[in-house]
Amino acid sequence: MKPLFALLIFAFSLILTGCAKPTPVQSKDYSAFKESKPRSILVLLPKNHSTDVDASHSFLSVVTHPLAEGGYYVFPVAVVEETFKQNGLSNAEDINAVSITRLHQIFGADAVLYLNVKEYGTSYQLINSDTRVSASARLVDLRTGKELWKKSATASSNENDGNYNNGLLAMVVNAAIQQIVNTASNKSYEISGITSARLLNAGSSGGLLYGPRSPEYAKAAM
Repeated sequence: MKPLFALLIFAFSLILTGCAKPTPVQSKDYSAFKESKPRSILVLLPKNHSTDVDASHSFLSVVTHPLAEGGYYVFPVAVVEETFKQNGLSNAEDINAVSITRLHQIFGADAVLYLNVKEYGTSYQLINSDTRVSASARLVDLRTGKELWKKSATASSNENDGNYNNGLLAMVVNAAIQQIVNTASNKSYEISGITSARLLNAGSSGGLLYGPRSPEYAKAAM
């Protein structure tokens, strides 16, 4: 009887857990963002915490599009990088360490976007090959030093993967093939585009507010 009673107690606890109300999601505070009203954004070379040496520049090349689409003027990344080189700065650590006062003096931007690439590249497991890009972003007002917004995002080549019903041998072979194809075709760059869109698209859940160059900007102000 004791095992049966314990089983009933366990089942009842699962029912109670299922009936419990979910924890409400905290809404993001946009008060500082709305007060700042940034029009132009300076994007710095991302810090790279992955094992791929090309991750910083590769991810940087895809982040300006969603920002521009969101209604912001984005300083040309090639011009920004050359400006830093002329001042003796070429790596992400040194560039990200420049004070906001100095950045504002040099570029005159309203805000600066700090980026961190946490994962970048293709990893191979026994029955799986996954190309994954994870990054975080933080927007800071260059005039006041206030943090306006931050977010993290991830994209993976294994999203909606339908290979789980295949045989073990087929999965192993497929993983090996995908590893070769993804590496040769620079799959990480493609996944970077998805990650940057999830991270920086204006108007998305927890995303940036629309900038003044977007038609949605006026609507949001109404």
